Amino acid sequence: MNDFFDFGFAWSILPTLLQGAVVTIQATILGYLLALVIGLPLSLARRSSSVVLKCLSWSVIEFIRSTPLLIQIYVVFFVAPEFGVTLSPMAAGLLSLGLYYGCFIAEVYRAGLDAVPRGQWEAVRALNMGVRKAYQRIILPQAIPPMVPALGNFLIDMFKATPILSVITVLEMMSRAKMIGSETFRYVEPITIVGVIFLVLTLVSSAIIRRAERYFNAADGRQAASSGGAAGIAPEVPTVRTV
Repeated sequence: MNDFFDFGFAWSILPTLLQGAVVTIQATILGYLLALVIGLPLSLARRSSSVVLKCLSWSVIEFIRSTPLLIQIYVVFFVAPEFGVTLSPMAAGLLSLGLYYGCFIAEVYRAGLDAVPRGQWEAVRALNMGVRKAYQRIILPQAIPPMVPALGNFLIDMFKATPILSVITVLEMMSRAKMIGSETFRYVEPITIVGVIFLVLTLVSSAIIRRAERYFNAADGRQAASSGGAAGIAPEVPTVRTV
């Protein structure tokens, strides 16, 4: 067993792999935040009344979702400099992750907003509410809960996709594990440790997402129970929270 897995060697390389884990977590969080931002205008364009915006956003979303992430990383890092756009490996990786997952998240946003019952939108118009107030008090509290599971799944998926950034020399966990293996000719320990770290962080992330899902569902239920009409704005109007 000691010949197959050397615990002393594993302990000695753990700090290096944990440094890579920090880079992995940074890439995941920053890339995910970028994806959340990119997905919003794409989603709004998909729901726009303008045919041009709809077609343009649909084309962008389908093109990026239908091409491999690896190719997009190569384009951003190796092809973009031919057009005068040069990015560091980390910046290129974050942009690629943000664009790729932003297109998936755009569809999550769109589905969440479309899931809000038509009566809620009609009540907003009938009450002549401002856009900000309508989204804050009526639309988003109902649209967010069904979005949480899908958004959480994409967060975990992005976390597990970060090893692909090693192809452009981002020193995340997997790239450090391969470097250790090539220098010491021992791959079992570094690859096993990386797998365990990914497993632990994924399980922790899944638990946090489930907790967030319960929180938003409970908050949505409390709002529905306390509202006499559209978010309690017009008690004289029969409840429009229909399914």
